[in-house]
Amino acid sequence: MTQRYGISLGVSPREPLIRTSELARAIDESGFEVLWYIDFQLGMKDVYAAMNLAALSTKTALIGAGVTNLVTRHPTVTANATVALDELSGGRALLGLGAGWSAVLGAGGRPSRLGDLRSGVEEFRKLFTGEAHELYGARARLATATRQIPIYLAASQPAMLRLAGEVCDGVVLMGAADPDFCSWQIEFIHEGLAAAHRDRKELTIDLFITMSVGDDETGAIEDIRAWATSQAATFYPWKRMPPAWERFRPEFARAAEAYKLVDHLSLQARHRQIVSNDFARSVALVGDLDTCVSRLRRLWRLDIDRITFALLSGGREQRLAHLSNTVIPAVRAREETDG
Repeated sequence: MTQRYGISLGVSPREPLIRTSELARAIDESGFEVLWYIDFQLGMKDVYAAMNLAALSTKTALIGAGVTNLVTRHPTVTANATVALDELSGGRALLGLGAGWSAVLGAGGRPSRLGDLRSGVEEFRKLFTGEAHELYGARARLATATRQIPIYLAASQPAMLRLAGEVCDGVVLMGAADPDFCSWQIEFIHEGLAAAHRDRKELTIDLFITMSVGDDETGAIEDIRAWATSQAATFYPWKRMPPAWERFRPEFARAAEAYKLVDHLSLQARHRQIVSNDFARSVALVGDLDTCVSRLRRLWRLDIDRITFALLSGGREQRLAHLSNTVIPAVRAREETDG
């Protein structure tokens, strides 16, 4: 398997927007296949401004919102903005769609239900034809559309994973860096593919994780604890999960109660101390280089096509350089050595 990597990031309110160009260029030149930008209108700078700057500063990387939703922006607005991104990037746009969490809850909305997302994907497909269709109680046509832009669905729970397998071009696989957990999730994707009589090659599975490499495991865990808490808060409403994860349910409840949306993924977030070290190790790669490389190799044995790293705040250029110059080469070297 050819190992393919991506980067997920947002633009902090404290960061000059123009720096998006510099970082995007560095990511592109480092060989990452895709840049996913977080859409959280209350906690980060505008996702479309960031993506458009990235489009003008890169040559090969795919670019998409990772992910947007059907609630805070009307689908026609999202479709038109994505077509503009596609034009600026020379045909490299992706559309990442999800039920909505931080962006939707922060605006007082409710995340989309499964049926809404199924309909939403179908509506985007129609809009991207550039032809007139009966949509939204009118005869609607997206005049700017030129092609079917690939649609990815952010999914972690069984029904959403099946839906991604049925109707999408890709799935943003969310939840954990635990191979057993991910295997459990991937089975539902396969169920969706089978139900729709689709070939596995028609779908890109992109696993989102984060990582902190350091000889001091305690410090590495502290580095990713805000990420881990955000994950725990999203697990709280789950009705089904692998049996081995049931032990974490009390942590999910505490995280959901304490989580502050405005501090989403912030290294200074007060809610970050909610989750245990055990849970943090399950949702992120932490520890020394050998430990992280070994765990990445285990993840690559799964039926996935790409691993996307959430590039956390705090020295992102250094994090990127360590990923591209040390971690990824170490994974590839180990694969070549061990066959």
